[in-house]
Amino acid sequence: MERTPAVPHRIIRLSETGSTNKDAMRLALNGEPLPLWVVAERQTEGRGRVGRTWVSSAGNLHASLAFRSLAPPASAGQIALVAGVALFEAVAAVTNLGGRLRLKWPNDLMIGDAKAGGILVESTLVPAGDLIVVAGFGLNIASAPALDRPVTALTLEMQDANAEMILAALTDSCHRWLQLWDEGRAFSAIRESWLTRAGPLGQSITITAGTQTLSGVYRGLNDEGALLADVAGRLETFNFGDVTLAGSMPSRPKER
Repeated sequence: MERTPAVPHRIIRLSETGSTNKDAMRLALNGEPLPLWVVAERQTEGRGRVGRTWVSSAGNLHASLAFRSLAPPASAGQIALVAGVALFEAVAAVTNLGGRLRLKWPNDLMIGDAKAGGILVESTLVPAGDLIVVAGFGLNIASAPALDRPVTALTLEMQDANAEMILAALTDSCHRWLQLWDEGRAFSAIRESWLTRAGPLGQSITITAGTQTLSGVYRGLNDEGALLADVAGRLETFNFGDVTLAGSMPSRPKER
């Protein structure tokens, strides 16, 4: 991908807040010029998929990008994949993790089989007919929260990158990849870029969608970015859900 020159980014910095996503959406709906980043040293009401909440510790990255999009509302789900590629690129640029980084559908950044970061995308259709989109990024840098699956942080992987270094790389990578996405018109390129950064086809996974939990085999993404999995010999399509890698069990992050 051809790289464009770095551009200035408007950033609001907070020492502590409930949720950078909530702040970014509120500011956007109140008329704040976009695009806009909201970054906090600490979150007290961090949010993830299916309503999960947690306290986000200082030293980690808690950042949300608010921007306006003319993409059809049905294309908004693609933005999580765009954001995932951008986060992958930013972390790869300032660490030596190399081939250990990978993406897990729909919104996780992994180091090996351990979760290191996540993305939460929210959007609102405004009267003008376009979307206000907020893409929230959380990256474990100094510490990792306790989850029901393996987790890690950059410091636990002997990486010296800090939140400011990651943010500087992330603001530029988000700008580039959103331009390439082109309001959904070039999603095929995003899909291919995401797939090259994800795990291998054929890996065993567990998919939790609503109240249903299924075991299957990862088969990639369809043309719209939905997960494809072989479940009991049938190719199934998942537009939402939570994926766990086979064999993933709760783990305690190793000490430095």
